[in-house]
Parts: sequence; structure tokens; C-alpha cells
Amino acid sequence: MKLGNTLIEKGQKWQGELKVTDHYSMPIYGICGEEEGKTLVITAGVHGCEYVGVQTARKLWKSLNPREMKGQVILLPLVNQYGFYEGAKQIVPEDGENLNRVFPGKSDGTLTQRIAYVIEKEIYPHADFLIDLHGGDCNEAMEPLVFFPIAAKSLVNEISREAASYLPVTYRVSSTAKNGLYSYATQKGIPALLLEIGGEGKWQESEVEHCESCIYHLMSYLNILQANVSKKEQKEIIQAVYDEAGVNGFWYPRVKPGQFVSKGDLLGKICDLEGNDLQQYIAQLDGDVLYHTTALGIKKGDPLIAYGAY
Repeated sequence: MKLGNTLIEKGQKWQGELKVTDHYSMPIYGICGEEEGKTLVITAGVHGCEYVGVQTARKLWKSLNPREMKGQVILLPLVNQYGFYEGAKQIVPEDGENLNRVFPGKSDGTLTQRIAYVIEKEIYPHADFLIDLHGGDCNEAMEPLVFFPIAAKSLVNEISREAASYLPVTYRVSSTAKNGLYSYATQKGIPALLLEIGGEGKWQESEVEHCESCIYHLMSYLNILQANVSKKEQKEIIQAVYDEAGVNGFWYPRVKPGQFVSKGDLLGKICDLEGNDLQQYIAQLDGDVLYHTTALGIKKGDPLIAYGAY
């Protein structure tokens, strides 16, 4: 496998830097199996406060044995280093942009746009499959879930959905997103998924093990590793509602992730400083709560809650 100007021999591991600007590079790891096979790209740390994916990527680098693999794995374990070390929610602090909203990026744009551009130009071409590891931001509580595309070409959608069905998570959620790291990859013809495990600015070893298990299931599905895996019992979310704050205020959720809600149920409300109701959020359909923000103070446009029907 060749990454940039580096040739990684079969059965070998390699670590290096993927240059974005003169002042910013991303760590990159390559693991080349003993035999020919598919290439899986694993990214983590797009959002700096989503820790489970970052820990999982680090663990995979140590635990994967290239002599037991067919094909290759490329790891970008900490895409948004500035966000990670500064504890910045969702954004790249240098320019305040959300990396998962700027693809395809620009070669002469902001740092966030340049990161997106480099990933598209330098990493996408290697990928037979891509999975982006997220984990609920520091102000989000969520159930483990995997997003799969429905807005790419039909074959890409089908392969992605099939792969998602092998991951041991509760929910498989259809997505029409096009401008994120994984979703733009699907627009370029690469089957891809976004995995969410964790949240609230925390991580536990059990969550890392869960995330790692998901990756091993995916690698087995792709025949990179040899193991007997089967489809998991999941709830496929076919219609989801993503509510955002209409005003600044104090947010009081009334439900929890994984909870079933009926159409007409009160999901939460926003109040002013004196405790007066500003907005109430009512379920528009029967379904399960996927995630909600745990922050007390929210501003107009902030995500509040997501729930979906299956």
C-alpha cells in the first residue's frame, strides 16, 4: 500500500503525518495485511469532544495484526487536534467551523475547509469503505447508533446499509446528509457509515470495547479479518425528526435516549430566565428518542432532540 510517497510493505505497520498546511498536520496510520484485499478508512476526532471514537482508533492501531489481515486499514485517529486539545464543542477553534458541514472543502480556504480538501484528495482515493467514528458531543446524551446514506447512488446506499446491519448497535438510521466526512465520501462513490457511541464529554472502557467490536464486525464483513459475523437485531429508523432551538433560553428535556414516545407527547421545553415557557416541543410521530442535548443554556439554532420512527 502506498500512502503519499511512502510504500508500506505487506505485513507492516506505518505511522506518519498528513500535511494540511505548513502549521497543521494530522497523524495517519497505515496497516497493510499479508494478503490482497479491501481498504478500510477509519476516521475519528472530527469533533474534538467525542472521545470514544478517538480512544477506539488508538486502540485499533495497537491491536490490529497485519499478519492476520487481508487488505489494508488507514487510520486518521485525531482529525481535529485543535478541537480535541482545547475541548471545543463540534468546531475547529481556529475558524469556528464544523468540519462535518464543509465537505468538499477548499485548497485555499479556512483550516477546516483545507482539512476537508486534503481528506478528499489524499484519503478518499484509497477507500473501498469508510467509517467515521463519533460519540455524542459534550452536551449530548444518545443511544448507540449508526447512520447510513440514502442520498448517494443506489449501489453505495445498498452496500452501506448492508454493512450497517452487521454492527452491534441499537439503531440503524437513514441519512440524507451530503456535506460531512462520511456523507461526502458516499457522494464520491465510496460506501460509508457514521458510528455514534458515547456522549456527554465522557468515555468508558466498555464504550471503547463496544466501538472496537463494531469495527471488527465491519472488518469481518469486508473480509479483511476472518470471523463469522451475522446481521444484528436493529431498529431501522426510516423517518427522523431533528428539532432545533427556536430561541435562546433554558432547555428542559422530558425524555431520555432510547425512550419510546407517542405522537403528541411533550419532549421538552425552553424557558426564559424567570421560568416562563418560551417554546414547547411536541412529538410529531411515534418513535424512539435517539439523542438530546443535555445543556441547560441553549441558543437559537442549537440541536435539541432527535427521534425517529421504525
